[in-house]
Amino acid sequence: MKKRMMEIMTIIAGAFIFALDINLFVIPHDLGEGGVTGITIILYYLFAWSPGLVNLILNAILLIVGYKFLDKMTTVYTIVAVVFNSLFLHLTENWTLTSNEPIVNAIFGGVLAGVGIGLIVRAGGTTAGTVILARIAHKYWDWNISYALLFFDLIVAFSSYFIIGAESLMLTIIMLFVGTKVMEFIIEGLNPKKAVMIVSEQHAEIAEKVNRVMDRGVTVFKGYGYYSKSAKEVLYIVISKQEVPVLKRIVKVADKQAFITIHDVRDVFGEGFIDISK
Repeated sequence: MKKRMMEIMTIIAGAFIFALDINLFVIPHDLGEGGVTGITIILYYLFAWSPGLVNLILNAILLIVGYKFLDKMTTVYTIVAVVFNSLFLHLTENWTLTSNEPIVNAIFGGVLAGVGIGLIVRAGGTTAGTVILARIAHKYWDWNISYALLFFDLIVAFSSYFIIGAESLMLTIIMLFVGTKVMEFIIEGLNPKKAVMIVSEQHAEIAEKVNRVMDRGVTVFKGYGYYSKSAKEVLYIVISKQEVPVLKRIVKVADKQAFITIHDVRDVFGEGFIDISK
């Protein structure tokens, strides 16, 4: 229960920060946004409709249509995020912050958006909207969720060109880029991990040095080369980003012909990393 309450408080904090972003940086400086929030901003520019109310209505419709694409807890957290974000959009509607530097406004708008959405996602929720559309596209058309999300966000952002003009659209793109990077930082933290797979004739020497020098565990998979039909041992190692150069040096010394692939890893649980029970 304590863990659930902390996650809900984190989502509420994220919803508040995202609402501040819209009312302090986006709307006052004629910027756009992606997703449902971007649609609410366009409707505000055109008809002066309340962003908080429109945001609540549009997201409620999308939740009704697409709730089955989210698990039960994510649905509950998403409802909390949408309700509080809409409430904070209304409560902070008249808040102001004086700044006449367009690029500064775009950068800080992106920072606040990234922090707000990042906190919501990190706690297990979503901001509904295009996230649900992306999941629908993935289910019925097999679209990659990340690319589908970007696709829907860009449609909304670029459609705002006819309302805010070319310069504001370019600033909006900068803001969205900054927001994406900040969101990744909030979700992944200060120490992103890398998963490394190594195919080498000197696998035993490499594994021994990784254990001894880097104090990291190594998992060995059995495989074979399709063309040569010869048996292969594949090393699988999870390390921090900062440890990649050390691992590369170990492999280079042991076997200059080794085959290495390095992948980004979002979450790692287990001995030497994060205790999954926490």
